[in-house]
Amino acid sequence: MTPRTTADIRKAYLDFYASKGHAIIPGASLVPENDPTVLFTTAGMHPLVPYLMGQAHPMGKTVCNVQLCVRTQDIDEVGDASHLTMFEMLGRWSMGDYFKEGAITMSYEFMTSVLGIPKEKFAVTCFEGDSDAPRDDESAAIWKKVGVPEERVGFLPKAKNWWGPAGQTGPCGPDTEMFYWVGPTTPDGLRGVDSKPQGNPATHDAEWLEIGNDVLIQYDKQADGSFAPLKQKNLDEGLGLERLACVLQGVGSVYDTDAFRPMLEAVFAKTKKSEADATRDARIIVDHFKAASFIIADGVRPGNVDQGYVLRRLIRRAIRSARKLEIQELGGFSAYMASVVRAQYGDFYTQLETKKSVIEETLNREEEAFMKTLAEGTKHFQKIAEKSSTQIAGIDAFHLYDTYGFPIEMTKEMAAESGKTIDEAGFTKAFEEHQALSRAGAEKKFAGGLADHGGETTKLHTATHLLNAALKKVLGDHVNQKGSNITAERLRFDFNHPDKMTPEQIKKVEDLVNDAIKADAPISYSVMTVDEAKAAGAIGVFGDKYGDKVKVYTMGSFSKEICGGPHVAKTGMLGSFKIQKEESSSSGVRRIKAVVSGGPKEVEVAVEAA
Repeated sequence: MTPRTTADIRKAYLDFYASKGHAIIPGASLVPENDPTVLFTTAGMHPLVPYLMGQAHPMGKTVCNVQLCVRTQDIDEVGDASHLTMFEMLGRWSMGDYFKEGAITMSYEFMTSVLGIPKEKFAVTCFEGDSDAPRDDESAAIWKKVGVPEERVGFLPKAKNWWGPAGQTGPCGPDTEMFYWVGPTTPDGLRGVDSKPQGNPATHDAEWLEIGNDVLIQYDKQADGSFAPLKQKNLDEGLGLERLACVLQGVGSVYDTDAFRPMLEAVFAKTKKSEADATRDARIIVDHFKAASFIIADGVRPGNVDQGYVLRRLIRRAIRSARKLEIQELGGFSAYMASVVRAQYGDFYTQLETKKSVIEETLNREEEAFMKTLAEGTKHFQKIAEKSSTQIAGIDAFHLYDTYGFPIEMTKEMAAESGKTIDEAGFTKAFEEHQALSRAGAEKKFAGGLADHGGETTKLHTATHLLNAALKKVLGDHVNQKGSNITAERLRFDFNHPDKMTPEQIKKVEDLVNDAIKADAPISYSVMTVDEAKAAGAIGVFGDKYGDKVKVYTMGSFSKEICGGPHVAKTGMLGSFKIQKEESSSSGVRRIKAVVSGGPKEVEVAVEAA
């Protein structure tokens, strides 16, 4: 039976690649571990960068999974037919195993034989070549060999058919993308899905919808701008689950698929507005509370910076939309929507059930706080209105939006009640400048690449293991890692503990880490099952985050911990360790910022134990 529901498509993907010898690995946390370059996991390859760079994955060279991804640059666009804050990425990887032939052959079989996509409605594009790398005739030839007609194979430039590097240098290569025929857009905005397919995306771009791509990582971009062949060639495939469901179910929007429609209906049932008038705000409510539920389940709490700020923005934007729909249950609506999300996704994503209480409590607290903020914003509006003659300045309207969360529509309504208008052009100008700054910040945040595994970050990553072990000795076995963020300059380590550390405790932890460094203990790793890791006494937050096999890093007699790596070969390479700051991160969670200094610039990396 051809899979049609979102759950069936997800299962079919994992089952198909498992039958092809791929290990199924769990999706990573939405909060990247030890990666300062992005706020959230934005792609399935994100957690696998060390293995794409050559480290051995404990589950082998070919793996697949479903990865939750959050992309924040288009939050303000959510509400239309296509934008989502969070989506599910079906991914598979070959890390030094098969390459183009295996990648393309299996992609085509899955698309046509498993999903049942009609061959005449399937097309692909390949890299057209430039001065950096030749045209990818090899991929095109394989597509034709498996059954794609020549007129359905197009060639596009680097802007369309190339991935990476993530930073200025590093792994990169051409990608070959897969498309489904959706036809021309009709005057009423619908797709002519029954029209006869024509050409390919290079000749009829608007009529073909991308449904997946195979990134063929085969080059290493050098500092001088040249492209050298990679020693280890990798495949990274990504298919958007929601987009596939939209295509296979024959609906015009991801919000009309079987996964989203019941959640929308739950919102429509709470408002007296017509579906036509409520659709945009209902989509915002569903998308934002879905993303918020998963983000909270991964340990993030609303705040004013980084992931916490994004979470707060999502929750408050959803509550604003609920107010616009005149939903009368504000005060418990957020928790209600969390239950709607859990009913739809909890079977596969069990964290929604195990973290049910904390998700609902967090949402309720933020909703209550935002209602107070709205009251304060109303007072601020009244002051603005009193000083304005007939028109409220655009910058003042934007301040109400940015600081108090007032949508422009609400400010316009309040202004009209006061017999005033809004300088909408001024608001739009301020809003666009704000968006430009936000996107520039996001690009800067991402500019360092998916992960920095240079010498300094490898040292600091190693130091977090020693720090974790030392904290347990000084504060107690209740201590567990709650988060970690590493740059080339410092480490940041979050851990559960109810009290502020005393100066004596800080000094004792520092001394224990430095004692371990002075011992110059050897560091190595072993691949074992999770049960074996537990039996060996390895530290780890056991649960769904690990696959069947894991890497356990041993640092002399000081530390034994599950981790993906990389780490230095000997503790002495760290030089010396210094805690710069100990502070509160959130309720019951403390944060340490620390540095290492000295030690060699070029470090050896720990290898598997004999």
